[in-house]
Amino acid sequence: MPKAIWNGQVIAQSDATIKVEGNHYFPPDSVDPKFLKPSSSQTVCPWKGTASYYDVVVEDETAPGAAWYYKNPKPAASEIKDYVAFWRGVKVKRK
Repeated sequence: MPKAIWNGQVIAQSDATIKVEGNHYFPPDSVDPKFLKPSSSQTVCPWKGTASYYDVVVEDETAPGAAWYYKNPKPAASEIKDYVAFWRGVKVKRK
């Protein structure tokens, strides 16, 4: 089962991730919201649309913009709507 781990804490885990461009996108209900803080950052992908970001916060440490999701993805990426992916130090492991 894929798990997203940062600072020794499991942030998300699910057998129902969707892999896109090498990234595991976790279903929204598999992500523990207490570790996510909304960020004002956004980026645009030509085929997925506008990504919004979360800072990942565990105890007193923050990984800025380490999680992202697509609230209103383009049609080609509709299957990952609201799913959350990770980077910037958050490790995704299969165990």
